[in-house]
Amino acid sequence: MDLKEIIEQKILVSAPGVFDPLSARVAESCGAGTMYMSGYGVSARLLGKPDAGLVSYREMVDRVRAICEVTSAPLIADADTGFGGLANVKQTVQGYEAAGASAIQLEDQEFPKRCGHTKNRSVIPTDDMVRKIRVATESRSTDRFLIIARTDSRTGLGLDEALRRSEAYINGGADILFVESPESVDEMKVIAETFPETPKLVNIVGGGRTPVLGDKALEELGYQIVIHPIYLLGAAVQAMQQAASSLILSGEESKKVTGLDDLNALVDFPALWALDEME
Repeated sequence: MDLKEIIEQKILVSAPGVFDPLSARVAESCGAGTMYMSGYGVSARLLGKPDAGLVSYREMVDRVRAICEVTSAPLIADADTGFGGLANVKQTVQGYEAAGASAIQLEDQEFPKRCGHTKNRSVIPTDDMVRKIRVATESRSTDRFLIIARTDSRTGLGLDEALRRSEAYINGGADILFVESPESVDEMKVIAETFPETPKLVNIVGGGRTPVLGDKALEELGYQIVIHPIYLLGAAVQAMQQAASSLILSGEESKKVTGLDDLNALVDFPALWALDEME
């Protein structure tokens, strides 16, 4: 079942944020039916730097391809602002689709963008974003590849402006609506009730601006797609901190850390060994 069919059947999508092929393998092996490639996670993993437009289109599309080559679950992929103007948006949509993504997220921030739960974000004019959405829908090879329109206008311009932009983006052809950083459950309800027929995505970030609710509660509010973009990244950092501290203090490796056999299975060494045996 592809992502569009999942959406059409109104099945709740809970997508952990992945940032490289290994994290994607982990998520899928644990049962993730859909995954979200987090720009924050890719920037942190690739550069060790903030999500602030520092990762290029080529680096991001290569990461999409690498993830899709080793997993089969649908991938929703963050594409920031489309990496520039309309020609860049066209290239980005075509590149992400060819690389294997099931949906692309485009946002209305000015470049360089910022993480949606941080400060100092500004947005482009509504008409400019509508043009990006139209180019995106015209550039894909099939409507099975979904266009997610994100607005970051709530934080700086207020909820009413975010709702006005949302309507324009839906009319412009976006398949899925993503209003970033609503600041209360009441605001989340207003968004859901204003656009009842449009699939809506909500971004859950511990310590962010939006209330942290469970997936079922969010579904009851009217959201169909829930992304958890930095949850696995935070878990990985915490585990590495604990393991590094333990090793440095004790000089011994903990038996609680995943061992070689399990790692070999995760990265599919058995398939390589099977090929070796054919020679």
